Amino acid sequence: MSFARASGILLHPTSLPSRGGIGDFGPAAYQFVDFLASARQGIWQILPLGPIGFGNSPYSATSAFAGNPLLISLERLAEHGWIGPEKLAGLSADSRFVEYDQVFLRKMPLLFEAARHFVASAADAERERFTGFRHENAWWLEDFVLFDALRARYKLQSWNQWPHELAHRHPAALKQARQELADDVAIRVALQFAFDEQWRALRHYCAERSIRIVGDVAIFVNYDSADVWTNRELFRLDEDLNPEVVAGVPPDFFSKTGQRWGNPLYRWDKLKASGYEWWIRRLQWATRNCDYIRLDHFRGFDQFWEIPASDPTAVNGSWVDGPRDNFFDAIRAALGGLPFFAEDLGHITPEVHALRKRLQIPGMAVLQFGFGNEGAHMYLPHRCAADKVIYTGTHDNDTTVGWWNSGAAEHERRNAEAYVGRCDNGIHWAFIRAAQVSPASLCILPLQDVLGLGSEARMNTPSLHGGNWKWRYAPAALTAELAGKLAHLAEMTDRLPEALPVLSDEKFAA
Repeated sequence: MSFARASGILLHPTSLPSRGGIGDFGPAAYQFVDFLASARQGIWQILPLGPIGFGNSPYSATSAFAGNPLLISLERLAEHGWIGPEKLAGLSADSRFVEYDQVFLRKMPLLFEAARHFVASAADAERERFTGFRHENAWWLEDFVLFDALRARYKLQSWNQWPHELAHRHPAALKQARQELADDVAIRVALQFAFDEQWRALRHYCAERSIRIVGDVAIFVNYDSADVWTNRELFRLDEDLNPEVVAGVPPDFFSKTGQRWGNPLYRWDKLKASGYEWWIRRLQWATRNCDYIRLDHFRGFDQFWEIPASDPTAVNGSWVDGPRDNFFDAIRAALGGLPFFAEDLGHITPEVHALRKRLQIPGMAVLQFGFGNEGAHMYLPHRCAADKVIYTGTHDNDTTVGWWNSGAAEHERRNAEAYVGRCDNGIHWAFIRAAQVSPASLCILPLQDVLGLGSEARMNTPSLHGGNWKWRYAPAALTAELAGKLAHLAEMTDRLPEALPVLSDEKFAA
């Protein structure tokens, strides 16, 4: 499928200038949506929303289904009576970067206090919604909140370091843990309820303004997650529950030793035998929460790089066949379609391109990649068709201005100027216009490029351990002049948003 022609902005909610040191689903999120609407943008793309684990990466979540509690707005909880407004007096929106250690220390205790108060004294109508949420989502929720509570009890140790009977999920040990941690588990359920209510309220607000949400699903999951702990039979683990093999990519121009990501690999034979039930639930959940989904590392569905877990690098890995069409046939039957596009960047084989085309899902093009050596032209706007989603850059790249000033080679700058010409208002606007006029169905711009920011605003440097995922924009950055400029461009490139059916008229409890 190709999407209706539109343009939008890539911004993870943590980058919003909310109070409390990290972006959330509170007033700043609604102000951002208002900006998107006034700029005639039809897309808001986000990164995964799961609870963050090691490195604070949204791609290293402790659950494929749960939400990150740090994204819950304390201000909205106060509006709904979960916590007294006076408790929020010390929370400011001044910090330019997310300092995760400080955010955990300051915000999490307030979230727990609010959830504890809600569990103890919620009104009947809210308690009924809470009970319904817990019942409807028990299939993932009950295992996650127990995992989360046990992870806290054992001071964030990986689950395979817990007592043997808990690591191996002995029924008697699980029953005892649920009894001992019942109060803590109820509070964690309340936090997931608050996340769900606030996210659905924000989506409702977006739909009223014809803004679709693009979500992101990573192909692999974190080893230290409720998913692996609960579904050990679906992953390549040994008798001691350690990974036999792990994911990554082979050595290339950028790294002589490749990238060893460390995620456990799937037992695709077991998944196939179950009708891909776990994956179907995962993608049904993703499409419940978002309108379109970016499938990260799409190549892994054709072939994935299998690395012996004992190896410290990715050098000795090998390519292994993935599930290919059989998997997507099952997903299409379950979902009634494939509302996805593929992250198919880097060295992609003809077989991967053929798989994507057979499935009729769009691929990606990144303008920043289009000015290098042989093969780079495939990313340029004139080479795009409607079955592409074009970006100036992604969350893993430097900003366009940062790349231009310090990352691009001299020949790349010459090539870029030959293609987009000189630009009085900055290279970023030249790139934005080139992307917008392309035939690609969707054009998505990192907010950093819209604002013309340099390397200080980069979201993630893949090879850097620590210091990522921290950028936030300044509250005054989104001006009426900027919105008007984007709106005019969307009009002239035929990317005005199409009206969306409003999700519902329901009220939200948080």
